Amino acid sequence: MTWPRPLRAPDLGTPRIRQVTPAALADLVRSSAVQVLAARGIDDAVLPEQVTIERPRNPEHGDYATNLALQVAKKAGLKPRDFAEALAEAVSADDGVASAEVAGPGFLNFRLAAAAQGDIVRQVLDAGAAYGRGDALAGTRINLEFVSANPTGPIHLGGTRWAAVGDALGRVLAAQGADVTREYYFNDAGAQIDRFVRSLVAAAKGEPAPEDGYAGGYINDIAAEVIKAEPSALSLPEAERHETFRRIGIELMFSEIRESLHEFGTDFDVYFHENSLHESGAVDAAVQQLKDSGNLYFNEGAWWLKSSEYGDDKDRVVIKQDGNPAYIAGDLAYFKDKRNRGFDLCIYMLGADHHGYIARLKAAAAAFGDDPDTVEVLIGQMVNLVSEGKPVRMSKRAGTVITMEDLVEAVGVDPARYELIRYSVDSTLDVDLDLLRKHSNDNPVYYVQYAHARLCTMLRGAADLGLKSTEDVDLGQLTLPVEGDLIRTIGEFPETVRRAAEMREPHRIARYLEELAGALHKFYAVREARVLPKGDEVATPANHARVALCEAARVVLANGLALVGVSAPERM
Repeated sequence: MTWPRPLRAPDLGTPRIRQVTPAALADLVRSSAVQVLAARGIDDAVLPEQVTIERPRNPEHGDYATNLALQVAKKAGLKPRDFAEALAEAVSADDGVASAEVAGPGFLNFRLAAAAQGDIVRQVLDAGAAYGRGDALAGTRINLEFVSANPTGPIHLGGTRWAAVGDALGRVLAAQGADVTREYYFNDAGAQIDRFVRSLVAAAKGEPAPEDGYAGGYINDIAAEVIKAEPSALSLPEAERHETFRRIGIELMFSEIRESLHEFGTDFDVYFHENSLHESGAVDAAVQQLKDSGNLYFNEGAWWLKSSEYGDDKDRVVIKQDGNPAYIAGDLAYFKDKRNRGFDLCIYMLGADHHGYIARLKAAAAAFGDDPDTVEVLIGQMVNLVSEGKPVRMSKRAGTVITMEDLVEAVGVDPARYELIRYSVDSTLDVDLDLLRKHSNDNPVYYVQYAHARLCTMLRGAADLGLKSTEDVDLGQLTLPVEGDLIRTIGEFPETVRRAAEMREPHRIARYLEELAGALHKFYAVREARVLPKGDEVATPANHARVALCEAARVVLANGLALVGVSAPERM
């Protein structure tokens, strides 16, 4: 696992760190490198922008390693091993580093002091639920828009993936100090709404769905609810009938969507109505602003945005030849509205067929004279369900579209959320329903949740024996290699959260939790690392220290599961 860290202002004082985490070690190596270079009259500008600390593949080589000497030596006019040896001497001066050894042509391997590793455990116990949180995004107001499924049917699997990933991303961003507003863009304007309404009317009449309409049991259900609410709806004049089915039908469909999302553990701060942009005049105002700035031009009876001048692959029609606004007109007004509400960053999480929106939305920001970097667009790939090795294609309610309800009914909320979150959204995902139903370590969410439940059982046993993780526990007792590996994994959690927020990749949290669960299972398997005394054995200082270590691991598992919106059961 690699931990790049940005360089900070030079600090020529003697480096000292309280607990040796990868981030702190990266800072220590950087400070030490500055000292080594300064002593030789070499400008520290030769240092790379990021100092990389990684875990060696072979634990016998040390706890952590860096290749900084190989990166810097040639630029600094030094031999790599000479620079590495000087760097090793400087880093070894820190109390948290037991040893720093040069290997090969100039790699530097570190072994950490037991006391410094113990301080990681103490830090976790002191911070509790706050461990892993940071301030990298403090003061940043973020509008996070995700799901935003059209209110024309239940949420399909693609939207379900965004519901899980978007909610987890919001939690991760907030954990780094951002002020996050989760927003659902309610598409209640446009042609798809007309098709939805005509489909409801047809169902109410007992007629087949229109050729371009929507079908499925849910259409019949909603049509029946509209008639129940307005028994005379079908006898109204056409315009009134259409409006009645539109008003009641959309509200019924959207209420169902909100309820499904809530049961899935995903709630929104704002439900924004697209139609409000048209009714309030916001679309007209945005179009006029772009006309006034010269970024809209008239051609072939339509008004075009000069988006190609701002990185888009072509100019976009904003006002069509018939005088009606194109869909992008709402996007323009919506971006302006977000910025007017004071958001520093607008993140859009869109489906696999929306790649063109990346350049389009950034161009829109630039056309308004704004910074294109205030717009980020994340594209999620498709999700497929597999059972008994075969694709699952039919939904009970929505015909050929598999829905959120179908997935939750099949495996439950926690397995569904975790599975959708644990992969990068850049890749198409095949969800194995049979695997997610298993109560075994083959099931990733079970593997992590069971690790938490097992720790809770052990800690209840410790409490019964009077063993507690109090301040007077000697954490320097944790000297076994398997204990050090578990501690180092625990110490990497804050940097994992920071990187997940920076890269907009909450799947890093899930993968980390699986790594931590793996370290726990290895810890349990070592007889010398037994946590609780047996029979008439008297508890030793090492037993007390291991109880503290187990509590720290439990805290981190619980905090990580909370970030992905998955429960941390105490019994399984």
